[in-house]
Amino acid sequence: MPIERARPQDADDTPWGRQFTHTAVIVESDFTLREELAREIRRSVSGGTPVLMAVSDHTADVVRNALSDVADGLRWADPGRYDQRMGFAYEWFRRYLADQHSAGHQVHVIAEPEISAYPGPDPPVDRVAAYLCYESICNTAFAAYGAQVTCLWDSRWYPTIVLEDARSVHPHELTGAGRVRNPAYIGPTDYLAARNDVPGPAPPTPVDLDVPVEHSGVLPLLRRALKPWAEQRGFGPRAIADILLAATEVATNGLIHGGDPVRIRAWDHEQTLVVQVDDGGRALLPPAAGYVFPDPATGKRGMWLARQLADVVTVDTTAGHNAVRLHFPYDLTHRRPEDMP
Repeated sequence: MPIERARPQDADDTPWGRQFTHTAVIVESDFTLREELAREIRRSVSGGTPVLMAVSDHTADVVRNALSDVADGLRWADPGRYDQRMGFAYEWFRRYLADQHSAGHQVHVIAEPEISAYPGPDPPVDRVAAYLCYESICNTAFAAYGAQVTCLWDSRWYPTIVLEDARSVHPHELTGAGRVRNPAYIGPTDYLAARNDVPGPAPPTPVDLDVPVEHSGVLPLLRRALKPWAEQRGFGPRAIADILLAATEVATNGLIHGGDPVRIRAWDHEQTLVVQVDDGGRALLPPAAGYVFPDPATGKRGMWLARQLADVVTVDTTAGHNAVRLHFPYDLTHRRPEDMP
């Protein structure tokens, strides 16, 4: 069913601002920004909802010109937050929404992701696909905060296959007819499970390190092997500490839940250090493992920490075991904004 045939949100029983809403805007031209997006921003402002803009300079200029009478009342965030480790960017937005909700504020966030690929002609992982997994999980992880989140996906930058994937993780889409329900929407459990069911590429042969971990007593040996390996590739002490912690957490998780044999392999892929942890698959990782902020009472934070410390974490459960792959690109692993979580 085409998007245009979905019924407008205005026909729903629940008004805007009383529940979490997650909306995609497929930007066809500046007209989309000047007319469709500007109309929704004005609607929020007129209703007393604070608006936070985390968008490109171009989009900011178009919006300021279209909304010159209210632009000074908008809040502006640095879109460079996207140009850091994905877990950090996602956690910053989660904390912002949580803080605003705790203060009794219902907010509207306008976000425009500019997801750059890793350098080199053969990137080790699809960062846009990884980002869309975060977009998917926020439909449940952000639901308690009662905010509006509107995400801009510019057709002048992203190919059609990415735009269709972006539609599938947003329950609503903003069109010329207003905000409509998205019949292409796929819920987080199904979306993330499908990602885990796609076999990942095999590790190179040979790898730089191949370490079996039969029990927790081997973990210090693992760290002693990873440290000089990362040092030889120019990684600094704090970046190496993050790599060691992430790898240890995932290996420990594998020993406790996945069962042996646990195997760690590591290699260098064009300035990105890659660490893969395989376990026996006694318990397969759930689709949302590590995406949701952990409950302190449970103490289960291994995969969440891994997603914070590595830029991209992929999970492959297709062969009946867990294969967790951690990606540490040089630039992002050494970037530490002052307000990182």
